[in-house]
Amino acid sequence: MTEYDKLHKSQLDFYNSGATKSYEFRMEQLKKLKNAVKICRDDIFKALKKDLNKSTVEAYLTEINFVEKEIDYTIAHLAGWMKNKYVFSDLYQFPGVSKIYHDLYGVVLIMSPWNYPFQLTLVPLIGSIAGGNCTIVKPSAYAKHTSAVIKKVLDIAFDDEYVAVVEGGREENAKLLDLKFDYIFFTGSVNVGKVVMKKAAEHLTPVTLELGGKSPCIVDSTANLDVAAKRIIWGKSINAGQTCVAPDYVYVHKSVKDELVKKMKEELLSTYGENGLSTEHLPKIINDNHFKRLVGYFDGANVVFGGKSDPETRQIELSLLELDDENHPVMQSEIFGPILPIIEYTSLSSLIKSLKEKAKPLALYLFTTSKVNREQVLQELQFGGGCVNETVLHIVSSSMPFGGVGESGMGGYHGKSSFTSFTREKGVLIKPNIIDFSFRYPKNWKSLENKVEKFKKIIKK
Repeated sequence: MTEYDKLHKSQLDFYNSGATKSYEFRMEQLKKLKNAVKICRDDIFKALKKDLNKSTVEAYLTEINFVEKEIDYTIAHLAGWMKNKYVFSDLYQFPGVSKIYHDLYGVVLIMSPWNYPFQLTLVPLIGSIAGGNCTIVKPSAYAKHTSAVIKKVLDIAFDDEYVAVVEGGREENAKLLDLKFDYIFFTGSVNVGKVVMKKAAEHLTPVTLELGGKSPCIVDSTANLDVAAKRIIWGKSINAGQTCVAPDYVYVHKSVKDELVKKMKEELLSTYGENGLSTEHLPKIINDNHFKRLVGYFDGANVVFGGKSDPETRQIELSLLELDDENHPVMQSEIFGPILPIIEYTSLSSLIKSLKEKAKPLALYLFTTSKVNREQVLQELQFGGGCVNETVLHIVSSSMPFGGVGESGMGGYHGKSSFTSFTREKGVLIKPNIIDFSFRYPKNWKSLENKVEKFKKIIKK
């Protein structure tokens, strides 16, 4: 038996003891987690700085505060979520009552990415705790400093038999995926998501896959261009574009393209100055391979703003590319960096038709003042979630589910959706013993058939 087998068995034994089931236990663990985050806050800031050069403000807003807010929301609503509920019973079930129970899964595996390494590890964990499960957490090895601090946080809060952290890379991932988990929650790339799903299928393990894809941003002829320029640039600049829901590229109506590009340039100049690399807290690209891949997109492209990069610091200016078509390499896969292609369109209906032929994205953004255009886009296109006249901010609400569709993922989480994902509804019919209808039993069917036949004859007369 390997160390991972032993860890999995210890969690299964603890789960089977029933210790995780009660509301009181789950609440206590959520509060322990919140306290551990508070204790390690300075260490979290330092780790995110080392891994991604995130500023204190960006680290707080997109990582730490996100987690704390989710804990508080879960604490406030958990009692209501856990309540079993009565539902309508069919006439055939009389005099019974129908009730839905929220079953726990058991031992859960959470595999998280490097781009928001703290948030995207702990927010799913909050859902697993709320659902009454035991959890093995596997952070990304690419964000090694944050991975270490996650282990510190969770070691302060929990015993390994309840919540444990496994650090490492692909070898550790493979060993964990060989185990029979009761649920797997994975956040990462499409390619790795396929591997996770294939391994889960061997044990018929249910999964949530939060993946990615090329999330389009549409700016129509009616849009407020000042607002559009500011909010698109902001959404793309967070974490140097290394955000799964960042606007990946922009479709802009031909009549307003030049004006939008002009305003985008003005916004970039006012934010970063002439040299975008001189900004003190510019996030960096996670590793050399990703840096080289991104810089390669500048080859043969019409760079209308930016284009500077520094291989020593792995920083890249937020750069605008004007494209005549979608054949450039930058349009063939998710960019995941501070490069924003811009393509003009002339017909919204034709654009929608074209987008329907592409993989369903994790996010979609539309800038418009036309209600007709808004409803056309929202009703006809499938995507995980999105915004109208905004970018990215749809993910911050604990009141709305966040997740993908098609190649961008399956399942959802945040708030109640996390609780729903990490539990399963179990329907139960509860009946008393005092009333029992004899006609339901086969031994009485002959008599019933005779009565039916007599009734038919009466009806015919």
